[in-house]
Amino acid sequence: MKGLDIRPASLDEFAVAVEWAAQEGWNPGLDDLAAFHAADPKGFLMGFDGGEPVSSISVVRYGMDFGFLGFYVVRPGHRGLGAGMATWNAGMAHLGDRVIGLDGVVAQQDNYRKSGFVLAGRNIRHTGVPKRMPVRSPGCEIRPVRVADLSALAAHDRAHFPADRDAFVTDWVLPADGTQRQSLVAIDDGRMVGYGTIRTCRTGYKIGPLFADRPEIAEALFATLVETMPGQAEVSLDTPEDNAAAVALAVRAGLAPVFETARMYRGPDPHLPLDRIFGITTFELG
Repeated sequence: MKGLDIRPASLDEFAVAVEWAAQEGWNPGLDDLAAFHAADPKGFLMGFDGGEPVSSISVVRYGMDFGFLGFYVVRPGHRGLGAGMATWNAGMAHLGDRVIGLDGVVAQQDNYRKSGFVLAGRNIRHTGVPKRMPVRSPGCEIRPVRVADLSALAAHDRAHFPADRDAFVTDWVLPADGTQRQSLVAIDDGRMVGYGTIRTCRTGYKIGPLFADRPEIAEALFATLVETMPGQAEVSLDTPEDNAAAVALAVRAGLAPVFETARMYRGPDPHLPLDRIFGITTFELG
């Protein structure tokens, strides 16, 4: 598309892309954008045609070695004209030689392969009004996150993600007043053995991440997080398909599969500990 201006978008400008994502059925969180954008303010690109936004991509850099791609959208009516490929190329240039991850719709797998991405596994979104499960003792303490937890929590997160993302995690688990997210940690004899966050979305709630050393800890975190919601509200949990205990937890809670994504990497697969990942943080930022 001639004359397309692709550049980093401001927080307010990229809010348009979040609306596009909502229209595509991605159900973004009400307070996601500020935390997302702060992770890499130059990593939220938009294509403008005559000043009108027509395309978007997020390409968040986590240090020098890893990046994650999301929000790849071209507005209907502007598809097939080159805006998507030009925006994609600009995003890939922003990430450079880093290993890149993405959670893409299955139908686009072949296109991602052409850009060097390799399938690592599937993530399945389970959604529904959850059963109120009894909070059985997992043999550890479940409580809200405190400021004093941040160092240990960052280290725990790093064990479940390919790169340090301390600033993002801090904002995610201890958001500003009025932000509609709540987070819990699991502590066993002074050691962090799990954490989870629930947030308000356009429809219902999402839990993510949900990391736990053992399935019973994941279930206790999930059940306690669900208890913070209004009754009869929908919740979504994005489970790695290869974690059978995570899928079983979602099904036991009364959630049903609604769609899936393809987790793909360009570069070496970081081989995350999927047996301890019961819910990924977000499809947009990994």
